Amino acid sequence: MVILPYIIFAISLAVLLKASDWFIDSSEQIGLSLGISPFIIGLTIVAFGTSLPELATSIAAVLRGESTIVMGAVVGSNITNIALVLGLVAIVAKTIKLEYNIWHIDMPYLWGSAFILWFITRDLQISIFEAIICLAGIVTFMAYSMKSSDGPLESRPKVNWRHYAMLLIGGILVWVSSDFAIQSIEEISLVAGIKPSIISVSAVALGTSLPEVIVSLNAARKGKPSLAVGNVLGSNIFNTYVVVGIPSLVGKVEVSGEILDTFLPIMIVMTILFGIMSNNKTITRWEGIVLLMFYMLYASQLFSGANI
Repeated sequence: MVILPYIIFAISLAVLLKASDWFIDSSEQIGLSLGISPFIIGLTIVAFGTSLPELATSIAAVLRGESTIVMGAVVGSNITNIALVLGLVAIVAKTIKLEYNIWHIDMPYLWGSAFILWFITRDLQISIFEAIICLAGIVTFMAYSMKSSDGPLESRPKVNWRHYAMLLIGGILVWVSSDFAIQSIEEISLVAGIKPSIISVSAVALGTSLPEVIVSLNAARKGKPSLAVGNVLGSNIFNTYVVVGIPSLVGKVEVSGEILDTFLPIMIVMTILFGIMSNNKTITRWEGIVLLMFYMLYASQLFSGANI
């Protein structure tokens, strides 16, 4: 049945997103109970949680011999987070005022991760040594972020066994659904005649970025758009270091020439633009519109290179 792979992809992606939501909610509550501040939770725990779909699909792709999907998911998700997610948040919030100076270390770290990704992919593969470098990068980032993470004792919520159970169940469902998603991508690429790398940089990237969209827009509607910026920034750092590093230890990760020559440069440009826009600690609605315009240009590149 020709339509079956599309149905499996839609269902597995829906389960993946719901399971990720359970994982994020429970990990956030556990983090608050340990006295971790809300901003640091957005930058680390929630950012890691919203990057979990990318990590799960990337590991599943390597295990199934479709490792080119890994870089497509990372690059596509990073572009989507900045151009689409941040653009929508800026439009909804009208103006994003950053209470935290992300240029102190977070933005330079994000820029550094983007250039490191470009450097290590020049030979169209990720070596084990390069994977270790990536994981060392995320350890350093986490160590810095957690330095001032203690929150006031009276603000700490209580957690019970249900939070830990949802954390476990959410994690298991993420792994299972991601495997089905990769299987369906393989079928779709054969049936529709579309390159797996293009599917990963478009459908997979957009689908796995939905947690960032939901979390960030909710933060903007609640009057906390700066938390959305922290989530986008943290998610992109996690994508580059963790989603590239861990699968590269599981198996050989190859990079398609199309990702290296076309989409990775777009990601680097969007990362630089993110930094320029946030330099004055304010991102306006007009800047959000500019980001969405860049996303439309990026989407046009996807359509132009869709066929095998």
